[in-house]
Amino acid sequence: MLRRRVLAGLATAALLAMAGCSSASDKGGDVTLTYGVWDKNQVPAMEKIATEFTKAHPTVKVKVELTPSKEYWTKLQTSVTGGSAPDVFWMNAPRFGLYASSGVLAPMDKKADLSKYPKSLVDTYNWQGKQYALPKDFDTIGLWYNKALFDAAGVKYPDDSWTWETLTEAAKKLTDPAKGQFGIAAPAYSQENYYNTIFQAGGSVVSADKKKSGYDDPATVKGLQFWVDLINKQKVSPTVQQMSDTEPTQLFTSGKVAMMYGGSWEAVGFAKDDTLKGKIDVAVLPKGDQRAVVIHGLGNVVYAKSKHPKEALEFATFLGSEQAHKIQAETGTVIPAFEGTQQTWVAAMPQYQLKIFLDEVAYAKPYPISKNTAAWADQERKLLPTAWDGSRDLAGVSKELAAGMNAALAKE
Repeated sequence: MLRRRVLAGLATAALLAMAGCSSASDKGGDVTLTYGVWDKNQVPAMEKIATEFTKAHPTVKVKVELTPSKEYWTKLQTSVTGGSAPDVFWMNAPRFGLYASSGVLAPMDKKADLSKYPKSLVDTYNWQGKQYALPKDFDTIGLWYNKALFDAAGVKYPDDSWTWETLTEAAKKLTDPAKGQFGIAAPAYSQENYYNTIFQAGGSVVSADKKKSGYDDPATVKGLQFWVDLINKQKVSPTVQQMSDTEPTQLFTSGKVAMMYGGSWEAVGFAKDDTLKGKIDVAVLPKGDQRAVVIHGLGNVVYAKSKHPKEALEFATFLGSEQAHKIQAETGTVIPAFEGTQQTWVAAMPQYQLKIFLDEVAYAKPYPISKNTAAWADQERKLLPTAWDGSRDLAGVSKELAAGMNAALAKE
């Protein structure tokens, strides 16, 4: 699955220009809706869902439009500005605030029973009291580990009793400089890594009212320090440079690191890699001061300027149905968001303890966003690595990040 931490800049003025635009559905005749997606691995499932929708709505056809992830948001911004965006399309949390606040999405209130989805995910796509998306899928983060390396080092596999301290001690035993082997990969990744430990330490990234940064909170700094120490103090992780030269997931799959924090989306790729057969598994995240994990997931939204608003809303509602989510689950590519359909996803790859990703939902925290998430997320990506590589003090970096983020939030 596409990694969801990558953001792209958006032209606010262009989006605002489209606010409040809507047109009536054509009268009579067949209707063809367009559905914008970016993951080619999910196209077969999306097309099957579209076919099932047409069976119930014979006069409505749905064309699934695939745009590669690298071009998806640029193309979407252009089509929204030009009034030609897909009738229904995928949305993610980092970009949601800007689109919702600009009036280019049609409200979906009262279109579905929202209690059927994880509340934290529903809240992600609620803007100023209105629901603008129905959850499509979700992902949480687990501790992936190499059983072969654990066995060789005589270390017990991770379980729900693990804490930050347990992980650190295990990582020390699993680190062997002579072999170029490390206990864990600790890159400066937000969704996979430090957002989770920030929440576990009782900190925050952005305040509930989206007006203040949490990066100057000592608890937030504590959540960041966990990762910085793994690299620079404990020396159980490859350096920033080493993880720049070779992507952390590749270091894990090649047996150079014994553990990595990774999303539920990793399961499909790992399952297809024959070299990993029988070697890896996954456990819940180790506990900090409290249990917490970031939850993210895509939502299906309706373009406010769709020429077929009624049919588009009907299709988006169907996408949020139990039937549609069961079709998604059968592919194993994503965890469907609809209550009661996730077990099919778990059963698709029985070699892994995938149920842990579902168990974590009970204490999941929504992916941090604001109206223009990209503005301060860019600052995260520029500043935090300077603490990760040891060139700057984390406290100073966090203070600078908080100031810059507060300035960005003030402009919203």
